[in-house]
Amino acid sequence: MSSVQDMTATTDARTWIITGATSGLGSAMAEAALEAGERVVGTARRPERFDALMARYGDRLLPVEHDVRDTENASPVVQQAIDAFGRVDVLVNNAGVGQVGAAEEVTDHELRDMLAQHLFGPAAYVRAVLPHMRQAGSGAIVQMSSQGGRRSFPAVGSYSAGKFALEGWSEALAGEVAPFGIRVLIVEPSRFRTEFNADGVLRAAAQSSAYDGVIGAVRADMNVADGSQEGDPVRAAAAIRRVLEDPDAPLRLPLGAEAVRNLTRVYQRGLDEVRRWSAASESADFPDAAPSIRAFDRPKV
Repeated sequence: MSSVQDMTATTDARTWIITGATSGLGSAMAEAALEAGERVVGTARRPERFDALMARYGDRLLPVEHDVRDTENASPVVQQAIDAFGRVDVLVNNAGVGQVGAAEEVTDHELRDMLAQHLFGPAAYVRAVLPHMRQAGSGAIVQMSSQGGRRSFPAVGSYSAGKFALEGWSEALAGEVAPFGIRVLIVEPSRFRTEFNADGVLRAAAQSSAYDGVIGAVRADMNVADGSQEGDPVRAAAAIRRVLEDPDAPLRLPLGAEAVRNLTRVYQRGLDEVRRWSAASESADFPDAAPSIRAFDRPKV
């Protein structure tokens, strides 16, 4: 009699954990892995949304009900993956949601919720999976950030706060786990044709009329984007998989033409500002102090 356990003994197919795997980029990545003959542990708040994939791929998909904000139960999800498939090769921290609102409009609870979804939840999954990956001497962690994790603008500060935090945390993580053969890929999508901008999905803080002239256009643009985004989730999943196979994969992957354009401008503007104000910046040092050389800046022998 065949079983999931029997299959793990006879195949080297990768096992993925993908959070938020019933919609958008998470769903596209789950289907791409399953179509390639791999195995997926997919999490969702409504696991019944996996029914169609279950009907097509059977016991190569393990659906798990989990809210990424429930950090205490991230470790049991990882253990379920180990028990079912014997290994975890790729963790994709994808679950999350957008939020629109000016800084004065967003409450403490709403701000903390963005951090819970986009930093604390992913961090809990990473902590849970790393012992298994370190023991295996291999693995990949895909952090689904956003172009909003490198640039922000009025009305999206609370969302960007979580993504900026995720990127800073993940950049340090990448250096910590590389000696164990584990790779980190931070993905920075632009707009993709998912439910992100849909009514009932994209969150909005209580509006203050004082900010209508400042962020009114942003609110409207976020609401009308649903269904017309240029990004294709299926092509995005294929691009991520392709980059993961490349030994020279970058730490950050802007995803979509808009992300490439916008982040190119962000980096260039930042570099221009550093150069323009370098004299003022450098004037803050003691004139006779030796240049700092930190441990992480020293050349590796």
